[in-house]
Amino acid sequence: MSFRATVESMSKIMDEMGITELELERQFLFGVYRKHIHLSKQQAVAVAAGTAVADTTTVCKKSESAQICGHALKSPMVGVVYLAPEPGADAFVTVGKSVKAGDTVALVEAMKTFNPIKSDKDGIVKEILVSDGAAVEFDEPLIIIE
Repeated sequence: MSFRATVESMSKIMDEMGITELELERQFLFGVYRKHIHLSKQQAVAVAAGTAVADTTTVCKKSESAQICGHALKSPMVGVVYLAPEPGADAFVTVGKSVKAGDTVALVEAMKTFNPIKSDKDGIVKEILVSDGAAVEFDEPLIIIE
């Protein structure tokens, strides 16, 4: 069985069993190799391009004065969200700002890699649901666009 076929087979079995983490350990003459792998279903992550596109759905959030409904950009991975390209810089987006599909709206740092989160829709930012430097979970809504 080829390496690719083995990985595909293991992936299918892990998916069927609901396993999302795998710990590998192999002993060698001069030490031990350990690797921890966390698997998640990230449909919209574009590995080749080096960018991440957030999963989206329509959500409504009730605030004190009104109900805000719109298209939610969700985090495609677990990590730390940053709303600006670097400390002290202006935020990528602010409430009320117009965005176009493909515009970077945030960064999610995962495994010491900064993944740009790009809007997949034209619209106006209605609400930013996370704060800069906050930990985010997979599929957590980040920004509402209307």
